[in-house]
Amino acid sequence: MNEIEPFRIDIPQADLDDLRERLRRTRWAAQLPGPGAWSRGVPVAYLRELAAYWADGFDWRAQEARLNAFPQFTTTIDGQQVHFLHARSPEPDALPLIITHSWPSSVAEFLDVIGPLTDPRRHGLDPGVAFHVVAPSLPGFAFSPFPEPADARPWSVDRVARTWAELMSRLGYRRYGAHGNDAGALVTPRLAALDSEHVTGSLITSGLGLPKGEPGELDGLGEKELAELGELSAWMGPGSGYGPYLAARPQTLAYGFADSPVAQLAYLVERFKEFDGWGSEAEPVDRDRVLANATLYWVTGTGGSSSWTYYEGAAGLPVDQKPVPTGVTHGGPAVLRRIAERGNDIVYWGQAHSPSHMVAMAAPGPLVEGIRQFFRMIR
Repeated sequence: MNEIEPFRIDIPQADLDDLRERLRRTRWAAQLPGPGAWSRGVPVAYLRELAAYWADGFDWRAQEARLNAFPQFTTTIDGQQVHFLHARSPEPDALPLIITHSWPSSVAEFLDVIGPLTDPRRHGLDPGVAFHVVAPSLPGFAFSPFPEPADARPWSVDRVARTWAELMSRLGYRRYGAHGNDAGALVTPRLAALDSEHVTGSLITSGLGLPKGEPGELDGLGEKELAELGELSAWMGPGSGYGPYLAARPQTLAYGFADSPVAQLAYLVERFKEFDGWGSEAEPVDRDRVLANATLYWVTGTGGSSSWTYYEGAAGLPVDQKPVPTGVTHGGPAVLRRIAERGNDIVYWGQAHSPSHMVAMAAPGPLVEGIRQFFRMIR
């Protein structure tokens, strides 16, 4: 059960043909009346055009080839198949780095950052900071599907972090860094806390310092700082309400995701729209990358199981931890750093800007620079 097996993505053509046929035979909903193109959900005209491109313009084989350019493997840990990319650096002093993707996404979000991280010399960067990159697919995502029958134990953030620690040990890495975004930003600091003997640094994109509703967390803040928090809360808004529904009735949505590629696509697109302004003239993430993620979910049947962070109660904010140095690439206002420093050893608070919540896909260059800066500081 400790074996690591080579893996290569090779989706059967019959599965791709079936996807295209389902897309072409979609029974389309009528557009609801009301002001605002996106105010009641994904507009029919927008989704029809995107689905048509998915059926007749999108080149899955090109995306598959990009993923297969990196060595891939599977191994079984705690009864769960774990798929991961493992790209080693040619630099002799490279630091092992485990990077954890976001939701609703996959390891495809890292296609533009693995090269500069592993081989900086080839990308015109200082080769003195390089990484052996390990990018696992979270349990329940893509090629890390839940087994049948499903494990009765919840896949909490804690359990994922322990799985990652075992994965890095199994690969022979006794000293390594960790980075994550969104769901990955929940796993990364928990991994640091659980495996502080081996984790050298915990770097996430954002989330630290946001109020958690705990007693006393706002004590000592001035009026200006409280006003900044209020503005940030207003900007984040209540959202579309998908979180509470996923936490309560995820299985109900899973039937639509498993049976209709358009239902799954609409859900993914709405998340990107809500996070990043999808549907505007300048969409921050290339549609081919979005459709690569949609295709991965579809062909592996993991659209529903990818929502485990909600139905296991794991969605929320990153945990605080002080044993391992912490960095944030997209830190936000200074008041957030002040709050975060109470429970973390903050050594890097970047102010990089991204047009998207999906940072690695929308702004890979600044993210690579943030990762390099943080680990340069703590090595």
